[in-house]
Amino acid sequence: MRIPGYSTLEELEKDFGFSIPSETKKKLEKVIKIHPMFIPKYYASLINWEDPKDPIKNMIFPSVSELNLAGSYDTSGEKENTVLTGLQHKYKETVLLLATNRCAGYCRHCFRKRLVGISTKETLQIFEKAVEYIKSHPEVSNVLISGGDPLVLPTEVIEHFLKELSQIKHLKYIRFGSRVPVFYPMRIYEDEKLLEIFSKYSTPERRVYLVTHFNHPKEITGESKKAIDSLLKSKVIVSNQTVLLKGVNNNPDTLVELMNGLVSMGVVPYYVFQCRPVKRVKVHFQVPLKQGYEIVEKAKQRLDGHAKRFKYVMSHKTGKIEIVGIIGNEIYLKYHQAKDYRKVGKLFKRYLTPNAGWLDDLEIPSENRTKVLTAQVWA
Repeated sequence: MRIPGYSTLEELEKDFGFSIPSETKKKLEKVIKIHPMFIPKYYASLINWEDPKDPIKNMIFPSVSELNLAGSYDTSGEKENTVLTGLQHKYKETVLLLATNRCAGYCRHCFRKRLVGISTKETLQIFEKAVEYIKSHPEVSNVLISGGDPLVLPTEVIEHFLKELSQIKHLKYIRFGSRVPVFYPMRIYEDEKLLEIFSKYSTPERRVYLVTHFNHPKEITGESKKAIDSLLKSKVIVSNQTVLLKGVNNNPDTLVELMNGLVSMGVVPYYVFQCRPVKRVKVHFQVPLKQGYEIVEKAKQRLDGHAKRFKYVMSHKTGKIEIVGIIGNEIYLKYHQAKDYRKVGKLFKRYLTPNAGWLDDLEIPSENRTKVLTAQVWA
């Protein structure tokens, strides 16, 4: 599939009439050489190129901050959870398939920056082997097809995925993770064959879900609404995961407008993710946990029940950890999902440290201090 868009700085300068200073341009070229740039023409049209703080631009246009190497390329333990090339099995109920390394646009905050848009050996090579693995693991109730973005693949490939997976009796539903409704929505509503396929395989016995990724209300346009409406009419259940990003949506007003906009067009708010400490991402985008919690809770105060169904979580190597609350210098956390299933539902606490942005930045209470605090609670 060919998506109209921009992959060089010169193309953008020409079409949008701006000029990048030579020294900055050299640094940006260095970034792009490592992590490619691709901005769909449709998405580029949503940007105010005269505003250096435009939130859409911040998500898709490279930054010199990407030269900062703080962080890790694998913050969620994907390597250790890979059991076949392109197949991860971290949570017992879910298998993740990395179907491609391509996307409709390259987010600068991508947590799979290590593989997206560049040559990689991490994506699925033989789909039939993945099917056999899933068949041999009856505890698996769902498959998440991700990447990259699986909806940039040919429609015939998507049909093949659904046909084969739908024959596995113990699968309750099949998910696609895609930002295509945001980056290139016409790929969905103009492809009648794709919509027919979704409608065929999304049945009362086994639904097809699409988890999309709106981060800012400016991404909710007439075009994206049309794409979502086409999916809903094709019996696809659509949910959304948002990443809390500095310079994009790190204020309550933006989150309120975003969540209300999602619910209005029939999309279920699913997660708000703490930005992972990914190399070339952490410094540019991560918001401290204390600040993030305050932003999320202030937004929830202004949202109705449907619009605040999402959980604010960290996708840590040990599991999905919900940020439950902060009292004083203590942060309370809970395993919403865990690699070790025995930890699911476990409530625990850590001590906040200045600018802590991830579980590993937090201090573990000492045994003696825990005993004292426990005694105080029950006194």
